[in-house]
Amino acid sequence: MTYNRTDLGSGIGFTSIIDSKFKTCSIAVYFLTELSVETAALNNLATSILTVSNSKYRTYSALSEKLSELYGAGLSSSTRKKGDAQTLCIKASWLDNKYAIDGEDISGEMKELLKDCLFAPNAKNGAFDEESFRIVQKDLLDNISSELNDKRTYALMQSAKTAYRGEPAATSSYGVREAALAAEPTDTYRAYNELLRNAQIEIYYVSPEKDDSFAEMFRESFKAIKREPQTVVFRNHSPLKPEIETVSEEFDVNQCKAVLAFKTDSDDKYALKMLSIIYGEMPFSKLFLNVREKLSLCYYCTSSSVSVKGSFFVDIGVERANIEKAKAEILAQLEEIKNGNITDEELTSSIMALDNAVLQIGDTPSSYVGWYFDCFCDKDFITPEEHFKRFTEVTKERIIQAARSLHPDSIYLMLSKEVQTQ
Repeated sequence: MTYNRTDLGSGIGFTSIIDSKFKTCSIAVYFLTELSVETAALNNLATSILTVSNSKYRTYSALSEKLSELYGAGLSSSTRKKGDAQTLCIKASWLDNKYAIDGEDISGEMKELLKDCLFAPNAKNGAFDEESFRIVQKDLLDNISSELNDKRTYALMQSAKTAYRGEPAATSSYGVREAALAAEPTDTYRAYNELLRNAQIEIYYVSPEKDDSFAEMFRESFKAIKREPQTVVFRNHSPLKPEIETVSEEFDVNQCKAVLAFKTDSDDKYALKMLSIIYGEMPFSKLFLNVREKLSLCYYCTSSSVSVKGSFFVDIGVERANIEKAKAEILAQLEEIKNGNITDEELTSSIMALDNAVLQIGDTPSSYVGWYFDCFCDKDFITPEEHFKRFTEVTKERIIQAARSLHPDSIYLMLSKEVQTQ
């Protein structure tokens, strides 16, 4: 595998990853911008619509038919939250030319198709095509609804909203339903142009063979756009609240949810990740073995570290009567780690879990893209092997210090409605 990142200028990076074992090519174009409740939904619509039609293939069915002709090539969009930033991605994948039955230039056609989607969208008179717009608006509303309908996801969202109140990270990467409903083809088209001008842009090309023509296509296409890229900050620790805040809501649910949010001033992301694995991420973790298995206080109990925000979450599914007991045991298990109760077996199991995750990087083009995009966000361009080596160097003392750096910030409770007795 060979890796190379080129600066195309004006806040645009192009990374090529060449690995001969692949039979397909893929490209991912990331638009990076600050997450904002005012623009999140519009940005989603603006990037999603680029994968539904373009100026040449003006309907979703026409574009889908063209992709099918190119040996089932794929074109999609996605969004996620990375710290205080919204990352919007357009992805394309296709069969490498050498496997075309009749010698078709699949890569050449996909390059032109992608160029039209990004730089010649299906729009006129300052507005996106109405039919295409309604397709992506419905999809976005469905995605927002799915977050609200999945109770565990909703609880985690509400916890983040509470923990990060007043910060960009408090907003969902999809934005809010009201903004998605109020959006129109005109303001979505304006959002598209704003992203072209102001977003940081990172492009990843994965192929079995080198092809400089994609980088050249992007370089030439962006020359026509007056770029004023805004700086995007990913790593920004969230301040600890003066007092622990509890937010609760009642729903018609049988299983309650509780999310405990902690804040840390530690920048030792490797020790924090090891802490999270030992504490609650795996079947051998303390929360699973004690809170769930030994004491039967919850249905599930897991932890996660969000190092870019200096935060740490524990989320559980629990009966209403057991919430306080479960919270007490969760904190007690954290105290165990703070006091140095970490076994060699837990350390070894954590390293084995991380080793398995690292070994999978490079199995697929998307795993390469995900890895090097995260490296860009962290401003730390290292190999997966070096990343794993840093975990092996984490000592028990560093994990203890990471645990001691955690301070309770807020608690979100999704409660089942209590039955009123006569």
